Amino acid sequence: MEPAGRLKLYAYLDARDYQRTYLAIMRLFTSTLLADLSAGEVAGALAGAERLGTVDAGESRIENVINRLRQLVEWGNLVQGRREVVATSIAEFQHGSVRYQVSKLAVRVQRDVDQLLRVPEGAREVSRELLPAIERGLGELGGALSEALVTGEGRRSREVLAERVTTVFLQHAELAATVRDFYAYLGQVVTRHHLAPEEISGFRNLLVEYIQMVVEDVLRHTPAIADALAGLAKARGELLRLLGGTDGLGGEVERARGRSAADWQELAGWFVDRPGHPSQVTALREATARAIGSLLASVKRATSGGGLLPGRRAELLKLAAWFDSGTREQGHELYAAAFGLYSARHLLPAPEHDSDNERTPWRDGPVRDVAVSVRSRGDRGARGRTSRILDDPITEQSLLAQAREADEQRAASVAELAAAAPRLASTTLSGDALGVLCELLTLAMAQRESAADSGSAADPVRGLRVTVDHALGETTRITSEAGTLTLHDARLALSE
Repeated sequence: MEPAGRLKLYAYLDARDYQRTYLAIMRLFTSTLLADLSAGEVAGALAGAERLGTVDAGESRIENVINRLRQLVEWGNLVQGRREVVATSIAEFQHGSVRYQVSKLAVRVQRDVDQLLRVPEGAREVSRELLPAIERGLGELGGALSEALVTGEGRRSREVLAERVTTVFLQHAELAATVRDFYAYLGQVVTRHHLAPEEISGFRNLLVEYIQMVVEDVLRHTPAIADALAGLAKARGELLRLLGGTDGLGGEVERARGRSAADWQELAGWFVDRPGHPSQVTALREATARAIGSLLASVKRATSGGGLLPGRRAELLKLAAWFDSGTREQGHELYAAAFGLYSARHLLPAPEHDSDNERTPWRDGPVRDVAVSVRSRGDRGARGRTSRILDDPITEQSLLAQAREADEQRAASVAELAAAAPRLASTTLSGDALGVLCELLTLAMAQRESAADSGSAADPVRGLRVTVDHALGETTRITSEAGTLTLHDARLALSE
C-alpha cells in the first residue's frame, strides 16, 4: 500500500457523524486474534453497545452496519472474504456469507489509538532502570556471540543470540519512548508564559532533582554501552548471519528489531555521536539545559514584579468562573461589560463562516491564540528596546550573489536585444529578453499622450532605447521562446 493510501487508515477517526460506531467496530475486530465476522455478528455486538450508550441509537440496524463495514473496507481497515453458510433466506445468506477481517496495518492503528486514549495528561516516568539492563545485555550478547563462533553454530547458540538481541532492542525501544514522551511534556509546560507559584515549585523539583538524576544515569552508562556497541560492530556481519533469515515465512516479512544493519546503526546513533549527526544523549543534555533556562525565566517573571501592569491571569480566571456559573442571560451581560462588544446590526450580507460546520458552538470552534501583551498588560503596544540588527555575513553574501546574477541576466538580455535590433521581426528572442522588451515597451507607451503619438523609453544603465510609433494598418510581431507579442497599428524600433 502506498503512503497516501496508508494515511486513509486513519480516516475513521475523523468521521464527524459515525466516529463512535467506527471505533466500536474496529475495537470488536481487534479484540480477538483472527477475527472473522459477518455483518449480522457485528450488528449483534453493536446492539449491546447501544444499550450501554457507547454508540448512537439505530447504529445496530443491519443496513447501517453494512454501510459502515463497506466504508471501512474502502479505507483499507477491513478486507472482505466469503465462506459457505446454511441460510433460510436470501437476506440471511447475504448477511452471513460475506465475512470481514481486519488488515494488519489497521490493527496497529487501532492499537495506537487505544493506547493514546489511555495515556494521562501528566509526565511519563523515564525508565531509567533499563540503562543498566541494556549495558548488561550488550555485554552478555558479546559473550554469547564469541562462544557461538568458537564452539559452533548450533541451534541453541542461535536461539540464545536471538533472545539477547530481541531483549536489548525491546529495552531500548521502551527507554527511547519514555524519554521522548517525558521531554515532550516538559516542552509543553516550560514554554508557558504564566506559572502559578505551586507550579513553579513542582517544576523546579522536577528539573533540578528528577531530570538531573536521569541525565546522570544516561551519562554514567553511555561509555560502557558505546564500548560494547563498538565491539559488536566488528562482528556485526557474523551476528546478522547467525540470526538467520525468514525463508519459512515466505514473501515480504517484517523482521524483528536487530536483524538488520540499519537497526544496529540506529541503536548506536542513540548513544554515540557521529560527524554531523549528534546522538540522542547529546540532544538530551541540550534539551535539559534549555528546560532549566526556561524555568529560570519563568521564576524571574513571577518574582521580579517588573512591568507597568501586573499579570491579569487571576482576573481572567475569575471572569471565566463567572461565565461558568452564570446563566445564559448573565453571560451575555458579562460579555458586554467585560469586553465592550455589544450586539451589532449587519447592514451588509453576512461574511463566510470561519468553520467547517456552521452549527458548531463557539466554545467548540477553533481556538485563537492570545498574544502575551494582551494576556499580561491588556494592550498590544510594544515594550522594551528595539532589537539589534544582527550582522549575518552569510545572508549578506547570498543576497549580493543573487543581485549580481540578476544584473548579469539583464545585461545579457539587453545585449541580445541590441544584437537583434536590425532584424527584430525575424529573430526568436529568449524569454528573458522578451521580458526586458515588454518592460521598456510599457514605459514607452506610457509616454504617449494619445494613440497617434510616438513614445520612447531607454534602459537607464545600458542605454538601449525602444521607440514605438503609430502606423495605421501595420502589424508588428515579435517571436520569442515564451510566445509571440503582436502589436496592431504600431511600429517598433530599437536603438543604442
